[in-house]
Amino acid sequence: MSASEQPSAVVLLSGGLDSTTCLAEAAASGYRCYALSFDYGQRHTAELTAARRIASAAGVVEHKIVKIDFDGMGGSALTDASIDVPESPTEGIPSTYVPARNTLFLSVALGWAEVLGADAIYIGVNAVDYSGYPDCRPEFIEAFERMAALATKVGVEGHPIAVKTPLMHRTKAEIIARGHELGVDYSQTVTCYQADDDARACGVCDACRLRRSGFEAAGVPDPTRYQPDAPQS
Repeated sequence: MSASEQPSAVVLLSGGLDSTTCLAEAAASGYRCYALSFDYGQRHTAELTAARRIASAAGVVEHKIVKIDFDGMGGSALTDASIDVPESPTEGIPSTYVPARNTLFLSVALGWAEVLGADAIYIGVNAVDYSGYPDCRPEFIEAFERMAALATKVGVEGHPIAVKTPLMHRTKAEIIARGHELGVDYSQTVTCYQADDDARACGVCDACRLRRSGFEAAGVPDPTRYQPDAPQS
């Protein structure tokens, strides 16, 4: 199949474990991949540095990093330094939820996908081993896909852009096992909510706990670099 005949996809790439696996899934499914990352005022830039590295290694057609000023709005421990990142399990939706984040990310991806003539958007959301964010659920993705079909020229003309979520119903262990199968180098990914300047993980935030338990359950060695005072597994 020539490049002109190959379907294209915009892949949301944070630089974390899930989004990197999602990129590998899109490539394995035969898509020409365009990676899209966001500088949204998050606590650290280690994930964005990882995203650049991962996109380059994956040979994506193009990698865009879009600036969104979430830090100017606050309302989340990930964008407001005055709100502490929880270091133990909490009830309900945690303070690391960023209001409407995936709605905005997918909207930007939708615009770029339409400009590119892409067939799909890939996003690594998960509703099994996750923090309970409302914009990671199947109901949200289904609703966004319906809206996208109404909001775009290609959708109105009968060629809607699909929103694909290959990780939605997988456990973290299953995601890691699949990524291992696809050759994902997880040592290049950064998942921690409060990684240090050397991209080392804290080991205690929700993202770290889910990641660590996933490697343990998958029986795959954990390549994560942890901060010196991080708890041992």
